[in-house]
Order: sequence, then C-alpha cells, then structure tokens
Amino acid sequence: MAMQEVLDIDHFVSNTQIKQMMRKFKGNCMRGFFMGLLILFLAHTGYSKEKQHEKITPVDYSIADHWLSLPAPVKAVDVFYVYPTVWGNKSTPHNPKAPGDPEATPHVCTINNTSMVKGACLTFETQAKAFETVGNIYAPYYRQANVPSIMGHVEKEPLHDVTAAFDYYIKHFNHGRPFILAAHSQGSGILMLLLPDIAKKPELYNRMIAAYLIGGHIQQSFLVKANKELPDKTQKLKFATGPNDTGVIISFNTRSPSWRDANSRKNQEPDLVINPMTWTRDEAVATIAQGGGSLMPNGADLGHFSNVPQYADARVDIKNGLLICSTSAESYSADIKTPEGISVNFAALGPGNYHMFDYWFYYYNIRENAENRVNKFLGK
Repeated sequence: MAMQEVLDIDHFVSNTQIKQMMRKFKGNCMRGFFMGLLILFLAHTGYSKEKQHEKITPVDYSIADHWLSLPAPVKAVDVFYVYPTVWGNKSTPHNPKAPGDPEATPHVCTINNTSMVKGACLTFETQAKAFETVGNIYAPYYRQANVPSIMGHVEKEPLHDVTAAFDYYIKHFNHGRPFILAAHSQGSGILMLLLPDIAKKPELYNRMIAAYLIGGHIQQSFLVKANKELPDKTQKLKFATGPNDTGVIISFNTRSPSWRDANSRKNQEPDLVINPMTWTRDEAVATIAQGGGSLMPNGADLGHFSNVPQYADARVDIKNGLLICSTSAESYSADIKTPEGISVNFAALGPGNYHMFDYWFYYYNIRENAENRVNKFLGK
C-alpha cells in the first residue's frame, strides 16, 4: 500500500488492548496500518514514562534551515507553533514491517526528511496561520516519531528538539514579548510535556497568553500532578473555562455523534475539552449559525483549501472527553488525498473520526478567540 504522508490520528488504549488489537489486524495491511495509528496515537498516559538514559543531542536551532518559520517580529505578540505528525515509515523490501508495525525502523525521522518538510509546510498553512493576525509565528522543524513508535520515542528526539527550539526562541527571538503556544496532535503532546517546565519560571509563564494544544490529551490528573511539583504554589497550570481567560490550556478532539469508539474508554480518565465556538465547557450545542467559518479542502484535494462559512456545529461531551460535531458527513474524509495524490482514507478508522479536522472545522473561531485573548492580555 502507499503510505500517506500527511497523517495524524488520536486515541489510546491499554498496553494489553494494544497487543490484542495489533494481532487482530495484523493480517490486513491497510486496516492494520490505520488501526495501528488509531491504537498507538499519543496521549500523556500513553507516552513512555521510562527515563531515557541514552545521550540525545538536540538539533542546532542557531541554523536558520532548522526553522519552518522565522518571521520578522512586527507584532507585539509571538506564536510558537509545533506541527502534528506528518511523517511515517514506508514499506520497502528492506523495511517490510512498515508502516503499521511499532518495530519498524526508523522510529524517528531526520530533521530534513522530505516527506516531513512537505507535511509541516501544509499544516503550517492550514493550522498555524489561524494565528497570523495576532502574532509573529515561530515554528521549528523537529525530528518527530513515527505514529506506531510514538509511545516509546516522543520523549526522545521530539521532546529534546522542541525543548531546545523553545529555549533558543526565548533567548534569541522573543525579547520579552507575550506569547501563544499553538500545536496539534503530536505537537500538542510535546508542548504538554514542556509546559510544567515553563510554569516553573514565573517570569516566563506570566507571559504565556494561552496554550492551544488542540488534538492533544489534557486530563485533570496531569494538571494536579504538574501543579504539585511547582515551587510557587500560587502559580498553576489551568484549563480554560471561558473565552476571556489567559494563561490557560485549550484543547479538544472532534468526533461525530455516532463515532463507534465513543464509549470505549470506560476505565480511562476523560480528556478536558472546551467548545471552540462558545469557548465554554458546558454541554450546550453551538449551532452552525455561531460558527465563524471553516477552512476546508477543495473536494478531496489537500493541496487547495477554501473558506466555508458556517460548516460545523459543536457540543462538548464531558463523559467521554470529546467534542462532537453533527453537521459534517461522516464519510467526508474517505477520499481526501495529500498534494502528492496519496489517499488519507480516514474511513478505515471508522466514520466520524474528525481528528484531522480539529483546526479546519473551527479555523476562524480559533482566530477570533486568539485575537480576543490577546486583547484581554494586553488590556485593550
């Protein structure tokens, strides 16, 4: 099968479930691949918790080519953006286990991997630019993990690289400006791991307007544990509760009302989720009339996008930790292709998994909210 080059999916299960499901789907290459992605996608409970003893040298971010975006700082606010998973192994005669097997190598791509660079550029255009009206967008390239290997490798090169990039950005580019953290999926998971260290530095954390960790998995237990370790007990990591609060974390994962796995996490702590149209956490439905507009692919072509007014509604599902969209056709993503013509075929996961649409459905609501939070932070 052809390997999709722009791909990212979320969900997680226990290790026992992973083994059982991987055995179940091993015989079908296509389905096994996509189920492997579904099963093994990052969540903070799914990250490798073991300390990494090997020496990892981060990428040198003094080199301009290691940045996806290095803007001229013309605005009073910065945005530090980390893209989602856009790279994966391809099946070759020398690497027959790829792309769905967690034992396939390499587990982490190089910093100049052609496929990753293409995917990073696409997501920058269709995610990061939601923030272009409010800030100077800085975005590093980083060596990211292959999806089936995320649990064992995200704390290695990916976390080391993004940490080094953020440190370099703060020391050499930020110059004391307020900033927004923005990311999706694997990028959101990495910034989540970095957030407790940021919160330990009040002079830095107090400049954080918000952290849009969309498509990530923020749970109350993570906040409790992180806050216990902060030296200043008055300084807290906190999840957003409204449209105007600052210094907060924002996240959601989008599904259809009938998404087949919506009730499969009975023994898992639900993610915290906010409605990206009302920016509240209650379960009232935000109708399409409240939408600011979506940024959607033209037909099935990920190479071209158009503005679509009032496309998506939104409802918070507190029990399952999901954002529910009922106005998109569940089969919509089945035929979407990357600019290289490679099928994404998200229907292989089951209809209604809208992970790749998290930003696209609510693109202009996210932009409007970022503008609002910046104005509140700056006292405008």
